[in-house]
This record gives sequence, structure tokens and C-alpha cells, in this order.
Amino acid sequence: MMQTVEVPLWLFLLIVLFATITFASHFLFPSVRWFFRHRLERAVERLNRRLERPIQPFKLARRYDMIQRLIYDPQVAQGVADHARAQGVPENVAFEEARRYAREIVPSFSAVAYFSIAIRLARFLSNAIYRVRLGHMDEAAIEAIDPDATVVFVMNHRSNMDYVLITYLVADRSALSYAVGEWARVWPLSRLIRAMGAYFIRRKSRNDLYRRVLATYVRLATQGGVTQAIFPEGGLSLDGALAEPKIGLLKYIVDGQVAQEEDGRDVVFVPVALNYDRVLEDNVLTSAAKSGDRRFRARIHVVAIRLLRQLLLLVTGRYHRFGYAAVSFGRPLSLQDFRSQKGGRDTPTVLAQELMGRIGECVPVLPVSLLAAAMTGVLEGANPLSRSEIKQAMDGLLEQIPYAYIHTPHESREYAAEVALRELVTRGVLQERDGHFQIAPKQRDLLIFYANAIRHLIPDPLGKDPESARNAARAK
Repeated sequence: MMQTVEVPLWLFLLIVLFATITFASHFLFPSVRWFFRHRLERAVERLNRRLERPIQPFKLARRYDMIQRLIYDPQVAQGVADHARAQGVPENVAFEEARRYAREIVPSFSAVAYFSIAIRLARFLSNAIYRVRLGHMDEAAIEAIDPDATVVFVMNHRSNMDYVLITYLVADRSALSYAVGEWARVWPLSRLIRAMGAYFIRRKSRNDLYRRVLATYVRLATQGGVTQAIFPEGGLSLDGALAEPKIGLLKYIVDGQVAQEEDGRDVVFVPVALNYDRVLEDNVLTSAAKSGDRRFRARIHVVAIRLLRQLLLLVTGRYHRFGYAAVSFGRPLSLQDFRSQKGGRDTPTVLAQELMGRIGECVPVLPVSLLAAAMTGVLEGANPLSRSEIKQAMDGLLEQIPYAYIHTPHESREYAAEVALRELVTRGVLQERDGHFQIAPKQRDLLIFYANAIRHLIPDPLGKDPESARNAARAK
């Protein structure tokens, strides 16, 4: 029993290694995890005291626990059975497929990553690229929202900067959970996006089991009070105009709210409208609109080259921000009130139209969009315009939209015109000759792209209804 046993050195080291790992996994790691989790919980508690809408427990749950809760939900279980029957496969195979979808969808929110990294990065990027302005915002209406209600920000989709800008502007209100498309499922970007609480969706999936898993996750998050941000248009606007809404996520939210008891949590939609003097992807979007192909991806080396170019301009003192970016918040809409008013009508479709209308009415009017709308309105094959003629056209346009949120830098219309002219001339969209300006032959699509951002705000001269005017603008 007490005899000496000789073993090779490599085997002894291997035994010690396994013993150390076993000790750490059973005694050390749980204690360390508890220590850091306890500190994190205290930090989140302090954070929630200063947030307008505290982070809900559902969002803070462990990712593994959320996945388990999702795949064992009765609706997903029924979807697994239906999928197995339809595809002629065993239920355990369909269950593993549902588990794979759940792992793909469910985020792994980190309060540290969101508030220590993401918020600071969003603030830096937003102010480094644009002069950020907050447009219309009814503070009283937003503060009057029921504290127990789930808030969903619904936004027009102009650029991938939308995510960054809104994250920055609502940093003091809550942590947002975005629905993110396939473009972001690239390592290591996907890890950061999951840590920020975003969930990935396959926008064009027709798989019934996948849609059941996604719908269940959205329902659970909504019932859990998670503050969300969605884009009803479903993708970036290719022509700059507001697109027809898609009801996918809205339908999941409505169906989840209908499934609750009468005293269930209300859902309040807050319309958000964004506009930019320069959309970073404008050339990509207008090219896609021309070709009719939405399958465009930003190549990493192209993005890297552009970033290095901007960094070089910054180092040499020649860097200028890309004009103004403005965000307005529209009239909140309670889902419970909306359903009671609309009765038995197709709630998701009618709701989507109502929300897009509220987004459209608060789109900020910025110098470039105003100049683009003015020039495309008066310069259809006409002679080049002088500065005074352009300013006169912009003034005439402003008189037609007195209720719109209009950002005029330094409260000067003349300065706004100069800012817009400088931006468009620098980019080659407008050509200047002898103090007169005309549209560059190959850049008309780009000018129309910026004009379409506010086209729906301009009364139709033929007296058409607003929807017909919007359709005419898109066709143009």
C-alpha cells in the first residue's frame, strides 16, 4: 500500500494537469464565476437606476438558459412535430434542427460590452463621421409611456449607420435589441453584435420551423419587456424613398401580445426617422437599384481602403465630416389602444402602414436632401442655375413643408444652401461653371436618391393623395 510507484515524467505531468483541471472546474471556476457574476449584477443594478427603462431579467439571462427555454416552448415543440411529419424525419432530428436555429437567433447580451464598449464606440463614430442633430422629440409623450410596457422603436432604414446612431442617441434610456440580417453573421463581428443583444434573422427564409422558432423568440422577448428596435422596411432603401413595410416581425409582436391575457404587458411603438446629408453606402444602393439586385455585400478590403483613406485625411488635416445626420422621434402608438380602435381588421398590415406614416411625417429635412429635391424639381433639362436661383428654389420648397422638421445650420438658409452645394460639388454630383450649377450627367440617380428622402413631405402639385405622390416619386 505504501510502496513507491515509478512512472515516466510525461505521465506524471499529465496526471497533475488533469488533476488541476478537475480541481479548477469543480471548485475554482464556479467560485470565480460567482464572484464576477455577483459584481456584474451589482453593476447592472446601479446602471438600471439611471436608465429610463431598466434592463429586463430576460435580457440578462444566460444564453444557454434562453436557448433551452426557447426550444422547449410548446409552440416550438408543436413546430418540431409538424416539421418532422411534413419532412418525413424523426422528431429528434427536427428537434436538433430547431436547436440549431435557436443557437443562431439567441443573443448573448453583455452589459459590459454594451455600455462600456458599444456606447462609447457609437458615440465616437457618430460624431467623427457626422454632425449629429436631434430633431423633433415629444419628451412628454415618451415619458408618459407605461413603465411596464415593452417599447419597440420602429425606424426607416437609410444606412447601416442607423444601428450606430440610434444606439448612441438612446444610450441614457435603455439597451436596444436589434433584429440584424445575414450581413452581420461574420466572425468576429457576429460575436460583438451578439454581445450587444442583437439577434440574427434570415429575412427571406421560407422554412416553417425556422419561422416558428424566430416568432417564439420575439414573443418571449416582447413579453419579457425587452426594448427592441426594428426596421419595418426589411432592408436598406435602394432609391432613398420610404419603402413599403413588411409585416414579419410586427406580426410576431402582435400575435404574441394577442396570446397574452387581457392584463398582459402592453407594447408601445415609438416611430424613429433618420436622414443623412451623406449615406455611406449611397453608390452601392443606387447601383443595386439600377441592376435590380439586392444581393450586395461590402468587401472587407474595400472598406479597409476607405477607412485608411479617411484616416490619412484626418492625419493631414484635410478631413471633413460627411455633413449632418438627424434623428426625429414621432408619436408613440400603444398596441392595445390600436387593436381596440381597429377591431377585427388585419392588425399587422394596418399597423405597419400606420407606423410608416408616422415615421414619414417626422423625417428630418437636411440641407443636401432639400437642395436635391429643389434641383430635381426645377432642373429637368433646364439651363444651369445660379446660387441665387438655387436658394430661391429651396426657399420655395420650404414654404410647401412648414410642418416638417427642418434643420438649417446656424439658423441660416443661405448657409444651409452653401453647405449642401459644397457637399454635392465636392462629390461630383453637381458641376459648377462660372457660378452656375448643373447635375453631372452620370450622377442624376444619386441626386434623386437624396431628394427621395423627403419627397413624401412635399405636396403633390396635381392634387394626388399622399400615397399616390409617394408612388410617383418612387417611379420617377
